[in-house]
Amino acid sequence: MSERRIGVIGGSGFYELLENPREERVTTPFGDPTDTIAIGEIGGREVCFLPRHGKGHRVMPSDLPYQANILAMKQLGVEWIISASAVGSMKEEIEPTHIVIPDQFYDRTRHRRSTFFGDGCVAHVAFADPICPDLAAIVAQAGRDVGAVIHEGGTYLCMEGPQFSTRAESLVYRSWGVDVIGMTNLQEAKLAREAEICYCTMALATDYDCWYEGEEDVTIEQVLEYMNKNVETAKKIVEAAVQRIPDERNCMCAGALENAILTAPDAIPPETKEKLRDIIGKYIK
Repeated sequence: MSERRIGVIGGSGFYELLENPREERVTTPFGDPTDTIAIGEIGGREVCFLPRHGKGHRVMPSDLPYQANILAMKQLGVEWIISASAVGSMKEEIEPTHIVIPDQFYDRTRHRRSTFFGDGCVAHVAFADPICPDLAAIVAQAGRDVGAVIHEGGTYLCMEGPQFSTRAESLVYRSWGVDVIGMTNLQEAKLAREAEICYCTMALATDYDCWYEGEEDVTIEQVLEYMNKNVETAKKIVEAAVQRIPDERNCMCAGALENAILTAPDAIPPETKEKLRDIIGKYIK
């Protein structure tokens, strides 16, 4: 079994994927993750699963402990994260139950911490291409292989929530050319890049937001109906993708922090060095 673990962040339905699961409670310098992390196997590969909103869907998107969630994965040895989340479609050709593998994000959040850095340590990682292209290609091909309708590439607009868009907002976002709209994945992607973890999103379309003429306004019942249809497909994709993920990484994610830390090592406060040890330890002692 590979020591390089694969992480999955999504809804509670993914628990069923794991063979011989055990739950582990992880503590990080940024607090506790949303919930315990289930560690098990998929086809002999060790996988760590975190229910993004906690068991029973208890935590709102704005209140998620993004830093703790990603750092907990890092502490467990995760090098790849496949994320699954419900989104609204902003294009007619992306129908409910289709799956988008976006390669870009647009940030419309306001109240979230999206970096591990600060407190006397400054770093600027490259984020022009926020999704790991190698992992995205693996997940997209796995989706096609299991019969899912996959849209490869596109822009995920991350909104604050927890309310859905107004009609005016939805029409403006659509005019920008974005493909899907969701509430969670951007912060995960930013923090995964700082943690040098490969990250990829499976955006599971559940509705047309409220822009579509003649389409009823989004309801939670509608979202849940399509999400339940999506989750079985998403689980099949994860099972197939895990088998294709290599032991060694050749993408830029693995060295994203190299040359990105601008603060002189002797100027970083000792307590900050300790707090960031799992993030910067291979570069700064």
